[in-house]
Amino acid sequence: MPELNIVLVEPQIPQNTGNISRTCAVTGAKLHLIRPFGFEISDKHLKRAGLDYWDKLDITYYDNLSDFFKRNKDGNFFYFTTKGRYVHSEAEYPDNSYLIFGREDKGLPEKLLFENPESCVRIPMRNELRSLNLSNSVAIAVYEVLRQWNYPDLSRQGKLTQYEW
Repeated sequence: MPELNIVLVEPQIPQNTGNISRTCAVTGAKLHLIRPFGFEISDKHLKRAGLDYWDKLDITYYDNLSDFFKRNKDGNFFYFTTKGRYVHSEAEYPDNSYLIFGREDKGLPEKLLFENPESCVRIPMRNELRSLNLSNSVAIAVYEVLRQWNYPDLSRQGKLTQYEW
């Protein structure tokens, strides 16, 4: 199965990180969290949003961006940003893709974006509005990659509980 990685750089809002952890758990994506955080990992809001799934996560913590890149040299990096030059659904995501998202209030560092222009992707939205919620952006991105990969190891058909189809 191809490997999908979600990277949150200095997340600030525990509910967003909790929702993202749930998305990672149900899709099999690995979660990478880069410090500093705007909350404690034990925060009740974080745990509540991802409560039933926290123990199902493959999660790695990093001290900073340098630590992350040092430990993940062979990844295929995609920077999700409102400043991106390309539409996220036009990119092709190979195995070992890392979808990288910045802080809710600042996004990713512009120097990082400037140094990687071909890997900066944007989810289309109206120009006069700032951005989507972080957890919504991650969900959109994850499911685009999984769509391209034909939803590996994911259930495609649900079941009724009281009736049979």
